[in-house]
Amino acid sequence: MVPKPWYKFQQLKLYLVCCQVKRAEGSIIGRKILFLLMVGVFVAYCIYIPLPDNIEEPWKLLCVTTCMKTVTDLIVFAELLGINHFINIAMFFVGLQEVPPTSDENVTVMETTFNNIPVHVYVPKQKPEKLRRGLFYVHGGGWSLGSAALFSYDFLSRWTADRLDAVVISANYRLAPKYHFPNQFEDVYNALKWFLSQDVLEKYGVDPERIGISGDSAGGNLVAVVTQQLIDDPDVKIKLKTQSLIYPALQTLDMDLPSYRECSHFPTLSKSMMVRLWSEYFTMDRSLEKAMFFNQHVPVESSHLFKFVNWSSLLPENFKKGHVYNSPTYGSSDLVKKYPGFLDVRAAPLLADDNKLRSLPLTYVITCQYDVLRDDGIMYVTRLKNAGVPVTHNDIEDGFHGAFSYYGFKITYRIENQYMNWLSENL
Repeated sequence: MVPKPWYKFQQLKLYLVCCQVKRAEGSIIGRKILFLLMVGVFVAYCIYIPLPDNIEEPWKLLCVTTCMKTVTDLIVFAELLGINHFINIAMFFVGLQEVPPTSDENVTVMETTFNNIPVHVYVPKQKPEKLRRGLFYVHGGGWSLGSAALFSYDFLSRWTADRLDAVVISANYRLAPKYHFPNQFEDVYNALKWFLSQDVLEKYGVDPERIGISGDSAGGNLVAVVTQQLIDDPDVKIKLKTQSLIYPALQTLDMDLPSYRECSHFPTLSKSMMVRLWSEYFTMDRSLEKAMFFNQHVPVESSHLFKFVNWSSLLPENFKKGHVYNSPTYGSSDLVKKYPGFLDVRAAPLLADDNKLRSLPLTYVITCQYDVLRDDGIMYVTRLKNAGVPVTHNDIEDGFHGAFSYYGFKITYRIENQYMNWLSENL
């Protein structure tokens, strides 16, 4: 017979062991729940991107912007680890969207150079009844990314050539951070001058009186500056008939416009990203980026330039929306001494005086409501109108930066159709 004290002692040991097992199981379960909660919070952070109520196809945009945000966060993290520069990593992902210059049943596609600048040439296959329109296109990408070979630009160029029976030149240019201003401007300008020579136009059967230039975002910036520079170039005898600017970046002075305030965190182009792209255009020195973000980069001796970008007088009332204009906070002269490009009219075309603007050709400007660059375009429209330039402004109330290139979206086809219709009527 087993003594009772020993038996009770064994029961107590068994009870304690069971408690330890239960605590261990509870600890494992607790850790699993904590891990799942952390994953849930991370996924919610990645997925939850508030969008305005009037956005068309919000779930489709949410899927795209979630992927963009995830990739961007990974790139930023990789840069923090010292793996590579942000733009260099982004170039890899953007490059995955490139397609070869392949002809189809409607358009012949050629890859060549204009004055040593790589370009893609799109020529309709149908026999022309007369000389064709010519359109010179400049891609966007923050002066740092993209190329004429990207699917979206290749598709647009093919469609333009076929629908308008036009010869389309889609130009490349050197990119930051390896190359800074004015390299991008010079590449586009030299390629355009080459195209506007009489012998090149004859080679491609282009009517010298029906030539236009178009570009989106940073490409819109380059369109505006090269068009302005052509005005005073004695070597260029053939002038542009039209210019089309699609949500262009046009000024470097004021990063506190109403559109920057309202759309500072909009997922397709945030204020922080736009400021970084602007600063990378001029230098890899992050001190310029920091000063631009806080609107403290313009020295007091350049204060006279603010009259060209004073939104309190250049924005229509319906775009001010109760915002109050803040007088500039001037910064040190050191930055402009090191990087004078950010106050150069070849980088910021809104700094051109009225005498230059009034000589510009027929103009079409697209702006989007949810875009930090919206007010750049609207101020440009106001200044052109004041200078007597015929200008058509198409503000997309449910639009966002990049909408011109988001194929598969209804808004993309709507904007591109409006753009094509304008070109068809005016070029």
